[in-house]
Amino acid sequence: MLRLQARAGQIRNAACSQLSNIKTTPHSGFKLPQGITRQYSTGTDVEPIKKLMVANRGEIAIRVFRACTEMNIRTVAIYSEQDMMHMHRQKADESYLIGKGLPPVAAYLNIPEIIHIAQENGVDAVHPGYGFLSERADFAQACLDAGMKFIGPSPEVVRKMGDKVEARDAAVEAGVQVVPGSPGPIESAEEALEFCKQYGLPVIFKAAYGGGGRGMRVVRTIEEVEENFQRAYSEALAAFGNGSLFLEKFIERPRHIEVQILGDHAGNVVHLFERDCSVQRRHQKVVEIAPAPLLSREMRESITRDAVRLGQHVGYENAGTVEFLLDKNGQYHFIEVNARLQVEHTVTEEVTGIDLVQSQILVAQGMTLPQLNLTQDQISLHGAAIQCRMTTEDPARNFQPDTGRIEVFRSGEGMGIRLDSASAFAGAIISPYYDSLLVKIIAHARDHKSASAKMLRALTEFRIRGVKTNIPFLLNVLKNKEFLTGVIDTYFIDENPGLFQFIPSQNRAQKLLHYLGQVMVNGPSTPLATNLQPSDTIPTVPSLPTETLDAVKPPPGWRDVLLKEGPEGFAKKVREHKGLLLMDTTFRDAHQSLLATRVRTYDMKRISPFTAFHFSNLYSLEDWGGATFDVALRFLHECPWDRLDTLRKKIPNIPFQMLLRGANAVGYTNYPDNVVFSFCALAVKHGMDIFRIFDSLNYLPNILVGIEAVGTAGGVVEAAISYTGDVSDSTRKKYDIDYYMKLTDELIKAGTHILSIKDMAGLLKPKAAEYLIGSIRDKYPDIPIHVHTHDTAGAGVASMLAAAYAGADVVDVAVDSMSGMTSQPSMGAVVAATENTEFDTGLSLENVSSYSAYWEQARNLYAPFECTVTMKSGNADIYKNEIPGGQYTNLQFQAFSLGLADQFEDIKKTYIVANQLLGDIPKVTPSSKVVGDLAQFMVQNKLTAKMVEDRAEELSLPLSVVEYFQGMLGQPPGGFPEPLRTKVIYSDMCRRIEKNEVLKGAKVYEGRPGATMPPLDFEQLKAELKEKHGHVREVDVMSAALYPKVTDEYLDFKSSYGPVDCLDTKLFLVGPKVAHEFEVEIERGKTLSINTLAVSDLNKNGEREVFFELNGQLRSVRIKDSVALKEMHFHPKALKGVKGSVGAPMPGTVVDIKVKEGQTVEKGQPVLVMSAMKMEMLVSAPISGTVVNLAVTKDMKLEGDDLLMEIE
Repeated sequence: MLRLQARAGQIRNAACSQLSNIKTTPHSGFKLPQGITRQYSTGTDVEPIKKLMVANRGEIAIRVFRACTEMNIRTVAIYSEQDMMHMHRQKADESYLIGKGLPPVAAYLNIPEIIHIAQENGVDAVHPGYGFLSERADFAQACLDAGMKFIGPSPEVVRKMGDKVEARDAAVEAGVQVVPGSPGPIESAEEALEFCKQYGLPVIFKAAYGGGGRGMRVVRTIEEVEENFQRAYSEALAAFGNGSLFLEKFIERPRHIEVQILGDHAGNVVHLFERDCSVQRRHQKVVEIAPAPLLSREMRESITRDAVRLGQHVGYENAGTVEFLLDKNGQYHFIEVNARLQVEHTVTEEVTGIDLVQSQILVAQGMTLPQLNLTQDQISLHGAAIQCRMTTEDPARNFQPDTGRIEVFRSGEGMGIRLDSASAFAGAIISPYYDSLLVKIIAHARDHKSASAKMLRALTEFRIRGVKTNIPFLLNVLKNKEFLTGVIDTYFIDENPGLFQFIPSQNRAQKLLHYLGQVMVNGPSTPLATNLQPSDTIPTVPSLPTETLDAVKPPPGWRDVLLKEGPEGFAKKVREHKGLLLMDTTFRDAHQSLLATRVRTYDMKRISPFTAFHFSNLYSLEDWGGATFDVALRFLHECPWDRLDTLRKKIPNIPFQMLLRGANAVGYTNYPDNVVFSFCALAVKHGMDIFRIFDSLNYLPNILVGIEAVGTAGGVVEAAISYTGDVSDSTRKKYDIDYYMKLTDELIKAGTHILSIKDMAGLLKPKAAEYLIGSIRDKYPDIPIHVHTHDTAGAGVASMLAAAYAGADVVDVAVDSMSGMTSQPSMGAVVAATENTEFDTGLSLENVSSYSAYWEQARNLYAPFECTVTMKSGNADIYKNEIPGGQYTNLQFQAFSLGLADQFEDIKKTYIVANQLLGDIPKVTPSSKVVGDLAQFMVQNKLTAKMVEDRAEELSLPLSVVEYFQGMLGQPPGGFPEPLRTKVIYSDMCRRIEKNEVLKGAKVYEGRPGATMPPLDFEQLKAELKEKHGHVREVDVMSAALYPKVTDEYLDFKSSYGPVDCLDTKLFLVGPKVAHEFEVEIERGKTLSINTLAVSDLNKNGEREVFFELNGQLRSVRIKDSVALKEMHFHPKALKGVKGSVGAPMPGTVVDIKVKEGQTVEKGQPVLVMSAMKMEMLVSAPISGTVVNLAVTKDMKLEGDDLLMEIE
């Protein structure tokens, strides 16, 4: 508790600091001791600067503040309302709000107010940084007029170099070659068209009063001129306060080389060598290198000489950059001068050892370059440097800017690494209003390759969570062989698509915190069926033969036989085996019947090594298929394929068995045959061995598809007959011994390796078992027989022993604590009953008891799904109603949970009636659902069998019943009952005609439904999944083929919340409590230590902040309170997976809307323009159709994925 109180205090103090007064009270600031600062020889005209304001924000403001602090100069920051919490405000000695009520960018362009604040607070110098007003001559002049120094060139030089046309003219006058361009600013799209006609294409629009890629657009066709003019003008106006543009010829495949120059008032100009800035995207530099790799000495001397000549020609003072394009023929062309400090000045500082910002300030004070020891002969290169601009942009989504709160920030550091940043800390808010630059990382080493290696290492160390960054892209650049050679051009990014192939960031720890926070705020993610809570007890795993389990293999088992002998040889060995073999259903059917299939892989894998060591002589372990597949994805948020892989590694020696619903695979509907075949092949690949293949109606064509698919895949074919009726009752003629023997003949003829009797309702009485199994054994002495049952009536052990005595080779059991009632018979009972007999199972009753003890404790973890809440015992009435085990549990629980416990008896009795109405069919999923749905429908509507038969044409029967009569499940034994089938189909057709749906799903099948289905295009499905979810695996594609919607939801969940299957079961189900400390192993050797600290009150956005301590570090996540959100208004979000639901591609502002409601649009047509971080983005229609809803207005501010419009 003391620890929690200390943390709460830290949080409170942090909150208080964020709520400090807007206007900061001046303080003394940090001063270096006298004698520490560097001393220069000065002249009489030097005027020391005492207080300096930076008319900018972000990392450049902090960079200048640091330089000033080292020079004992007091610093002043300005900040907009949106930047009130920004770090640059806190780094200055004083800070003042600017532009109250103005738009975010306009605040930093408000010259009169900036000058007023500077004068009011005794500022004697202003540094403009880069961007905003840095290249505005009127701002430079305003500073001088106010009696303050401007840290930069003279206003006249700023004006001349800022005007791209005048700058080009000056270059021509200085004898520097230029690129052909417009003689002055372009005023209209028409003027641009004329230029294009005169000089040809391609051309490039450039902002006349700024750079950084803003206002730049390349035009390659005449049709693009007008749109690009408008976009470039709008961007330039937003970024620089002036939308003027000029045009120049676009040079193909150039290297972008720029030369850093420095001048003084005495006319001295020197260069600090060059930088290569060819790695660009959208004409914005991403990676900068100094010096330019593999540039010849002659070329370096020539290009730097021209840069100095131009600087001297215009009387350049202070720092600036002369930019050139170097074409593939070795010719370079002047393009512009940036009369300011550049973003990439850092790499020049690293390779020359010269502090450019301090040099700027000293020159502005009146010192000359010789006085600063900065003559050309004193400037030399030392090694190589690289700068990467880390931005909050998502490279996987075309570098869309991302905004939000940085939840985790851990930087890469070490020798040779420099970081320049401002918002790079946990808790920082990244807004959509400014540039997306987060951190500048600079690596310095002996040469380009060594610097690249340092940069790669540093980038790899970064951990940033909460916002997307371009780190994956930068890593790909640093690994690229072409980049490492050093010779690249501006087409580098465009021509290397491999740069955009990203390994998804796992971000496991933070995602898990989000999940835990979500459960703490909004409750369980998987619905809990009862009010019971999971036990606090962690199940105790029985001791193993050795502590170093991984060094010891479990004893050989039946899977070793299978791998050695193959399916046919395996079946032969099973038949030759002396003694009774058991299949353990604990890992699947047992918990499906007792715990709603909710047992997680987490608890299975813990007991798996014990199972492998002590139960190696099990015939098989049933652990997959059926409802397990669906429930794992839908409710447990884990991949069933991962479960199979995990258990296979833990249990290499016991065969795995699964249920395969014939042509329905593990689904509840029909699939194309290629889906069934592909599924079986993939299942074998991932470790499945034995496939128990059945059909819910014993419809042979459906079973044969499964047999062929499993045989082709190389699995063990265990064809199953779904048992119903009572073969020992001579008065029941439909399902007599002849029926079962004919089915047996067909399945053996089809090539089954093993024959299975699937008694899903526990109807197989001991006498019937003896009769049925004995008859099959007499006719087929060599076929292995496997019998499955449920213990609902309590006679399961007796029936299995009878089957064994009659010749069955394998019977199903569940471990004692997971047996009985609607589960399987007790393993311990069968082991004890056959001990020291010819049917001895070879299992130790002591090991069974230890195994049972584990599952007894584990079962208590799943108390919210416990069937015994309503079911207190088995019931022999199943011999009458024939309800399958799992369905019996579900029907009873539904009745009790709805307060209709008294109706359960009616449902059971009506189930008998419904079964007869449907033709007395075998009942197993999905046919059992048809019977159950009809029974509940009849009870709810108080219908008798006669009423259903008479009124079938007017009743709205359950969909499952209608589809049954349409033949969607296949053909039932003896055919469909008439005239009921005709009435139901006729009624459905009439309803469809009324709704104009007559052609949609109304087909009636007389044969196998899947036979006419076209093959599924797996490649197309994979492409669709990748578009929705990014990286997908082969198993994800297969899951989507079977369960499209459920798989989509699972992949979305996993993307948001990470590996929740690593959490222990109580944490997964109900989450932690405050002050709960626990560990989570996310992979071998990586364990998270988590402590839950606190949950905050609701904020204005409907969120609660949940505080954790992760591995000793404070972390927090913000969770939307779903209950509170119902009472608060928020802009609607676009619907995932609905292409016509168009969402905002990034947080930002709506600049222009190009369509109206009711307007018809074509796919790819521009419909809207958004702006964020000074970058405009065109939103296009994802589909052709009609705009039915326009959800935004111009100038509306939006979050990512907010609904823009709906197109039908």
